[in-house]
Amino acid sequence: MRYLRNIKAFIILSRPANVVIAFLSILLAGYLCGIGAAWHKLLLACLSGALVTAGANAINDFFDLEIDRINKPFRPLPGGALQPGDARFFATGAFVLAVIAAGFISRVAVVITLTSAILLYWYSARLKRTVVWGNLTVAFVTGLAFIYGGVAVGRFEAALIPAAFAFFMHFGREIIKDLEDVAGDRANGARTLPVVHGLRPAQWLVTFLFGLLIPGTLLPYWMGIYGRWYLLVVIAGVQVVLAGSLLVMWMRPRPPMLRRLSAVLKADMLVGLLAIYLGRW
Repeated sequence: MRYLRNIKAFIILSRPANVVIAFLSILLAGYLCGIGAAWHKLLLACLSGALVTAGANAINDFFDLEIDRINKPFRPLPGGALQPGDARFFATGAFVLAVIAAGFISRVAVVITLTSAILLYWYSARLKRTVVWGNLTVAFVTGLAFIYGGVAVGRFEAALIPAAFAFFMHFGREIIKDLEDVAGDRANGARTLPVVHGLRPAQWLVTFLFGLLIPGTLLPYWMGIYGRWYLLVVIAGVQVVLAGSLLVMWMRPRPPMLRRLSAVLKADMLVGLLAIYLGRW
């Protein structure tokens, strides 16, 4: 009964916005690769990816409890809405259900799902507290979600471009989140890039990543892969946001502003998905 009463807390624990982005990323990848008669496998892949994301977010909160007491006291665990064991139980269940769903797709899908779950668990348990390796892990798994959608429908080549874009965008956003969390990370011995090397190297890495991504998003249009609507949406809705994010990060690198910036970039990922979807028309 306690779990039913706390269903809202479990939903918050899963970070539903991240879950929705994972679901839509896999769905879009399947669409780009040509769904054919594989709708049921694609939907299973979307469900599996959403479950992995929910489980990863829960286990992240489990390992980050002491850090979140400082950085995010409003989260379910530091706020007391859930106990650490609840998060571990939720994560385990989500990972197991994700693998079961992948089993109805293919053996490759099972391998991708298991790999993603293991990497994200390792990220929360250890890699998040290292210089860059944790950021790379999250970015890699995010890009892999697009490949997963292609695998579900039996082809993945058309998913490579959005996978690459997702990698760079998430890599940069993860560094920004590290900038936001410096106080809690330093207090708990996490050796993230801004904790070990300071503010400027982290800012320059984000600038480098977004500096590659901004012109890189034009390549699919120049190569004739995506059409005019892609160009219009990606310029107005993605490139402007990325450029503005860099400006804000350099001018006002304080935790409240960085938190809002991270939220904006998360929402902007949906705009990027929309641009790619419209680009096929």
